[in-house]
Amino acid sequence: MLYVIIAILIFGVLVATHELGHFASAKLLGVKVNEFAIGMGPAIWKSRRGEREPWEGEETVYSLRILPIGGFCALEGDDEDSDDPGAFGKAAWWKKVIILCAGAFMNFITGLVIVLVLYAQIQGVFTEVYGGPIEGYGVENCGLRAGDRFLSVDGHRVLVYGNAQFFLSRAGETLDFVVERDGQRVELKNVYLPYQERTDENGNFSRLRGLSLGVIGRPAGLLDKLACAWNTTVDMVRTAWISLGDLVTGAVGLRDLSGPVGIVDMMNEVATNPDLSPTPLDAVRHLASLAALIAVNLAVMNLLPLPALDGGRVFFLLINGVLYGLFRKKIDAKYEGFVHLAGLAALMCLMLAVTLSDVGKLFGH
Repeated sequence: MLYVIIAILIFGVLVATHELGHFASAKLLGVKVNEFAIGMGPAIWKSRRGEREPWEGEETVYSLRILPIGGFCALEGDDEDSDDPGAFGKAAWWKKVIILCAGAFMNFITGLVIVLVLYAQIQGVFTEVYGGPIEGYGVENCGLRAGDRFLSVDGHRVLVYGNAQFFLSRAGETLDFVVERDGQRVELKNVYLPYQERTDENGNFSRLRGLSLGVIGRPAGLLDKLACAWNTTVDMVRTAWISLGDLVTGAVGLRDLSGPVGIVDMMNEVATNPDLSPTPLDAVRHLASLAALIAVNLAVMNLLPLPALDGGRVFFLLINGVLYGLFRKKIDAKYEGFVHLAGLAALMCLMLAVTLSDVGKLFGH
């Protein structure tokens, strides 16, 4: 139960961090913030503070609310017209874009900071290399040489350990490689390496390309740790995009998605599984890794150009900019509001469906 509570708190902190990005950028750019709240539901503490702003009488309410599941940043003129000179609607377009994107940026930074803390303790850096051909698969003349360090597989950069195997598993029959060989960059184009299915004399089935992968390592210095942390966080972004692509193409379905219920259950499972987390310190590390992954995924999802999301609002800003430049007209704010409202309803329905799916999986249905 303890780890369930911790997982819920982590999720709430990540949402609150997102809102902090909107708040901080709005303050820096002179947009009026009516209230910044940590948590949701009834307020248990409030403080009103005046700010030194270009307009008179500007005050921001800072509140702490009873449910630790996020927060919000209420901007003046965000949802309705306002004559206040510090209203969001009266801000320059570039300020609006920065404020809207700042939440996702804070989520990404949060994920990066968590990964930096985790990687501060690593002792070595490991890299995938070609281990040589598997006997009997006929790939001895594929162009790869034992010891080649993978830089790119099928057009995807190898950023972290595991990338080479991952992209090999997703590729088609013909692949492109970029490897480092004896300190030189070598490109291999259109290498034919189809999967081959085998069944041995004991009836064991295998499906392999005939390549074996090895690993080399070296001690990790400060720059190595920083580079690994950055590459890991960027790889999380890439993984989120790949997952979205799989969802669009139908490679994964609704039951493969997880909402808050599924995420909290997964975090609890990882933290309490004695094989994965034999000590409380291991549990903390795994929870931190999942928190970083969730933070980065929140950043990616919020920037999607979909109604009701920050990315959708940025998309409308860009459309209005084009329309105004061509025709000196903009989309009526009320119609844009209808689109975002419809998008919010659709997202809520999707969230409900995912939640019901999570609950079904939780109880084994």
